[in-house]
Amino acid sequence: MRRCCGGAGLPCLFKGVGMASPRPPKYLLVFDFDETIVNENSDESVVRAAPGQALPERIRQTFREGFYNEYMQRVLGYLGDQGVRMGDFKAVYENIPLSPGMPDLFQFLSKNHELFEIILISDANMFGIECSLRAAGVHSLFRKIFSNPSGFDKRGYLTLGPYHSHKCLDCPANMCKRKILTEYLAERAQEDVEFQRVFYVGDGANDFCPAATLRAADVAFPRKGYPMHRLAQELQQKQPGALQATLVPWDSAAEIARYLQELLKKKG
Repeated sequence: MRRCCGGAGLPCLFKGVGMASPRPPKYLLVFDFDETIVNENSDESVVRAAPGQALPERIRQTFREGFYNEYMQRVLGYLGDQGVRMGDFKAVYENIPLSPGMPDLFQFLSKNHELFEIILISDANMFGIECSLRAAGVHSLFRKIFSNPSGFDKRGYLTLGPYHSHKCLDCPANMCKRKILTEYLAERAQEDVEFQRVFYVGDGANDFCPAATLRAADVAFPRKGYPMHRLAQELQQKQPGALQATLVPWDSAAEIARYLQELLKKKG
């Protein structure tokens, strides 16, 4: 049984949470978490709980490209060794600031919740994401959250696992967001829920992978100047038309809210 991050006792490992939707919505809205919903990389934010708010060089040198999840397992093990416990992590996650304009976007989505099914796909960890979303008062907006399983062991250490395995050559070993999104859409279609459009809000290279598979009716919202945006621009230059979805870069999430508001006015 899953417990919320602020509940009594130790939560077990878990991968996804969900809530029922009263009727099929028109649109699917997919969010990334780090540097999208929140304005930091939460994996880096937890270092604030470490002694001196820094990691030793011997830990930092173990990072390998494409194996960030394994690296974070070592980081969390080190933090546990230093006495960092649930309350310390919770305090850090709850105080990570939202990205510019994100409260405006969440307010818009709350007012139009019957039109949007909202999910989150993140390579962070479930405990941290839930803490942040609950602190921001927006957890109930999300039908489902896909992230790496996390929880606290008998020692009180925050532990982290990989989400799944996959064969995508462009994504980190523990998570391909395209696979998650594709499987989710297929699952919803089996439940007779098909969306007129898919909207994808992200920033990272691992967000470009699913965004590149969106249809012409869909919209990708890459954060300006971040890897997802740069990769999309490079693809458009090298292979015009290869990226089918409309590309709408953003500095503030309020721009996303305005775009969606205009779309609803046109009943698109």
